[in-house]
Amino acid sequence: MSAIKAFSVAALIYCCAGVSGHSGKPRFRVIAFFTGKVDPAHISFLHEAERWFPAIVPGEHGGTWIGFHFAGFALTPSAYPANWDWYHNTFLGAGSYVSNTWRPTSAVLRVEDRTHPATRHLPATFSSAASEWYRWEKDLRQNPDIDILLSIDSTSFPLGTGPKPHEIWHSGYYPVVWTNKNFKMIYLNMGHNDIDYEHKFDTTNRTLSYTLNNAMQDQLLIDGLLWLGDTTQRAPGGVR
Repeated sequence: MSAIKAFSVAALIYCCAGVSGHSGKPRFRVIAFFTGKVDPAHISFLHEAERWFPAIVPGEHGGTWIGFHFAGFALTPSAYPANWDWYHNTFLGAGSYVSNTWRPTSAVLRVEDRTHPATRHLPATFSSAASEWYRWEKDLRQNPDIDILLSIDSTSFPLGTGPKPHEIWHSGYYPVVWTNKNFKMIYLNMGHNDIDYEHKFDTTNRTLSYTLNNAMQDQLLIDGLLWLGDTTQRAPGGVR
């Protein structure tokens, strides 16, 4: 958890300017949504976004969304409480964060849905870039609205290096990429590089691994973005 606290970004990115939440046809293609903390101005904006976001993202409005790693984090009690029910339970469907692996390590990922546009160029399994992996409150397999695209393959176990025993996973089912069929969205749990927090090499918090230098994982991201930006292509659940 100590590593998580170091990362917090507030940003809403609109691809194609001029967005109106209630004026008919949207004038944007993709929204990238991240969490924010510390600065009161950022927090004020996030409260505003919480009211605005549900009105613009649903399929009938045509909005699309991609989220990475900490965009799905929520835990009560913590500095990032689970206080947005629609976002965490309806939209993402995962509920609260429960635990994570440590340190960031590569995992063998299994493609669960080979028919989705985001996974069409992926092999049955592949090794990911190093990341910290999350476990969630809810079993996404039991949610008919969720289409799990990738999960951690059992050949990854044991996953994580600790030092705490609970930070090393030895079994279980862990989805890492999924969509919600009621929305044109995709969540990817990747996005936590390994950092030299302990200053073993120098005092600069040197980056020890990179998320965007893995050919198969990059292909997943590229195809996911192309799917999100293609307004002529329907989501597998029928939502554009």
